[in-house]
Amino acid sequence: MQDEVDHLVEAWARERGDLDLAPVEVFSRISRLARRVDQVRREAFSAHGIELWEFDVLAALRRAGAPYQLSPGRLLRETLVTSGTMTNRVDRLTARGLVERYPDPDDRRGVLVRLTPEGKLAVDGAFEALLEAEHGLVATLSAKDRRQLAVLLRQLLAPFS
Repeated sequence: MQDEVDHLVEAWARERGDLDLAPVEVFSRISRLARRVDQVRREAFSAHGIELWEFDVLAALRRAGAPYQLSPGRLLRETLVTSGTMTNRVDRLTARGLVERYPDPDDRRGVLVRLTPEGKLAVDGAFEALLEAEHGLVATLSAKDRRQLAVLLRQLLAPFS
């Protein structure tokens, strides 16, 4: 079974047989898969009325456990965005009724961002739809192959964590 990356590598090998093309075989497939995953995520999230960036914030709050709240600083670390971006995102999510701001009882100057019941419903539905779609993406792999792929990808990503 060949895919478009095989054809791309064959063409490069013909033109530049002096180069080791092994990374192209891996990263061209990862790049193509990443585009498909992004598409699947957008579809799963839009079916539940949220965007990718909204899911990131809502999911961070949901993963925090009851009462589903984090400080803005913790949200920054969880979502890897700038302070200004997070302020904008929390403002927009607040306007949509998906999160609320509360005074931090441990810091008079601080606030906590908390998931509303509507936000919890939206993120739970979007996450369930995402899992269903992602199960479809790996359906051709056996459970053993999925575990092996996860291990290999973890090894590949480890230096960047």
